Amino acid sequence: MTLPVTPPVAPMLAKLVRELPEHEGLSYEPKWDGFRCIVFRDGGDIVLGSRNEKPLDRYFPELRRSLLDNLPNRCVLDGEIVIAGPSGLDFDALSQRIHPAASRVTLLSQTTPASFVAFDLLALGDHDMQGEPFVARRLALEEALSNAEPPIHLTPATTNPDVARDWFSRFEGAGLDGVIAKEGDLRYQPGKRVMMKVKHERTADCVVGGFREHKDGGVGSLLLGLYDADGVLHHVGVASGFSVARRSEFVEELAPMQADAATDHPWMEAGGELEQRVPGAQSRWSAGKDLSWTPLRPELVAEVSYDHLQRDRFRHATSFKRWRPDRTPESCTYGQLDTPLPTELAEVFGIEA
Repeated sequence: MTLPVTPPVAPMLAKLVRELPEHEGLSYEPKWDGFRCIVFRDGGDIVLGSRNEKPLDRYFPELRRSLLDNLPNRCVLDGEIVIAGPSGLDFDALSQRIHPAASRVTLLSQTTPASFVAFDLLALGDHDMQGEPFVARRLALEEALSNAEPPIHLTPATTNPDVARDWFSRFEGAGLDGVIAKEGDLRYQPGKRVMMKVKHERTADCVVGGFREHKDGGVGSLLLGLYDADGVLHHVGVASGFSVARRSEFVEELAPMQADAATDHPWMEAGGELEQRVPGAQSRWSAGKDLSWTPLRPELVAEVSYDHLQRDRFRHATSFKRWRPDRTPESCTYGQLDTPLPTELAEVFGIEA
C-alpha cells in the first residue's frame, strides 16, 4: 500500500468520565458496541485492522465488496464493525466470527452479515489527516461517505448536549453502551486516551455461587448468579479487579460458604432439559485458560455495578460494591435489572425504517 497512513495503526482511545461533559467545541457520538476497526483502502486493496493492530479481513469477508463500492479510492477510516440482530446490536453474533474454520466464517457472513460504522478519517488520497482538527476530519468524512449505502454507515454526530443525553438513554436498547465526546480541535493520536466516554452504570444484587482463585492465592473473581422466573439460577458474569488486600479479605469471608457447597449446587449438575448458563464453559476466547472454580453455597448476596446487559448476562466484568446481608438469594432475579426497550436500529443508523 502507498497510503500516507499504512497498517498497522493503534486506534485513538477514550477515557471514562462519569458525567457528560459540556462546553463549547465538543462533538458527541453514540458509543458503538462492536469490534474497533481501522479500514485501509488503496485502490483494490482493503485491509481491516483491529484494536490490537492485527488484521480482521478473514473474519468479515462480506464487507470487502461494500467497502470497495462505498469508500473513496484511497483512504483510511476509523470505525466499528457491528452486527445488527432483531433486538439491536448483537455482540454474541459478532464474537462468533473469530473462528479458525473458514467454512464457518463464510456461513456466518451470509446468515449474520456485518456492518461498518465510520466515525473518523485518518487519510484521504495522499493527505495524512491525523494532524487536522476533528471538525475538519468530520467534514471530510461526511463528504467522503455522502453517498454511502448500507452496510456502510456514517455515525451520527451532534454538538448539542441535549441530543447526546437523549442518545445516551434512548439508544441503549439497541445495544449502544454510551456516548463519546471529542474536542473540536482534537488531532488524531493513535493509542492515546484523548477522547471522553460516558457509559451506562447500574447496580444489581447477585447471588455469589463460587469464585476463581488468583495466582497469588487470593480470590481473583466472584461468580455471580441471577434467578429466572422459573427459579433457575444462571451464571451471569463475574466481579473482578480486586486489590491485593481485598483478594485476601475475600478468602476469609468466603471460607464459611465452602462447606458442603458442592452438594446440590445448582451449577454442579446443570444440563438435561434446563437451559441454564453455568460457569466453566470453554470458548475460543478462553482457549488454554484455567476455568476451574470453587463452588460456594449460594447464600451470599453481593451488590455489583455494571454498565451493559447483553441478553441474559453482563457484557463486561462488574465491580463489587458491598455485601447485602439484608437480601435473600431468592430475591436476586432478572426482574430487578433495568432493561430498556429495544430501539429500532434504523433509527440508530439514521435511515428510513
